[in-house]
Amino acid sequence: MISIHCLVDNTALRGSTLWGEHGVSFLIETPASRVLFDVGQSGDVLTHNARHMNIEFKSVDAIALSHAHNDHTGGLGRFFALARFMLPLYANPDLFRERYSIKEDYRRTIGLTISKDQLAKHAALKLNPEPVQVVAGVWTTGEIRDRTEFQGSSPNLYIREDGGWSPDPYQDDLSLVIEGSTGLVLVCGCCHAGLLNTLAHVRRVFSRNVLAVVGGTHLVSANDETLAHAIQVLAEFCGGETPLLYPNHCTGEHAFFSLQQAYGNKVQPCPAGTVLSFD
Repeated sequence: MISIHCLVDNTALRGSTLWGEHGVSFLIETPASRVLFDVGQSGDVLTHNARHMNIEFKSVDAIALSHAHNDHTGGLGRFFALARFMLPLYANPDLFRERYSIKEDYRRTIGLTISKDQLAKHAALKLNPEPVQVVAGVWTTGEIRDRTEFQGSSPNLYIREDGGWSPDPYQDDLSLVIEGSTGLVLVCGCCHAGLLNTLAHVRRVFSRNVLAVVGGTHLVSANDETLAHAIQVLAEFCGGETPLLYPNHCTGEHAFFSLQQAYGNKVQPCPAGTVLSFD
């Protein structure tokens, strides 16, 4: 049995003692290991929710980061203060590039708040653009290079390049793939590489169908035409069957309800406090 615990999301389960913030974090539990995927934005929500969900960070065997943006990496310091020393940390090598949000004349950094050297004092860095096994049954997607479909992009996100500013290419974006008995479960951070591109990459690399998608899909930036296209062709990217969908974080309300209208009960919310189980 595989369990996925949503520790951080923009929203939390109604009536619970959990908190929400703009960010995401998941704990993936296999029969033998525990993997933390992303750490939210502040660290406060991560540690508060973990405590109320009876999750001890000392039990985590590895950590993986979907990309550098601080709503996925801001809690690293708080996590490492409670975790075992020198855990393996899996990410894309482009993780440490500086990233910015630029709106009119206002510019702010939105990347990692900890340097590579500082991070290496707390974790054993496993930086690889190729798919890598994190623990038995859990893999990174590696870099999603073939992006013929739409990306999960935002018009105000930039990197420094050649002395100027360029749109963020989201080269560091990755997801996690969990090998279940009947198919794959895809866990996304933001899916900046694009949901359809990521699904196509996973089918090509792992040669199995995706049965469920969990996490941020960045459909919040999709216009109605793009969203309608995604709904129309989604099953084709999953071997002909629409997967179970548990979208959260950067999916957006409009996209969530559009998906639910199209696919019915196959689409369910995934706020902080959600626990999903798969064979």
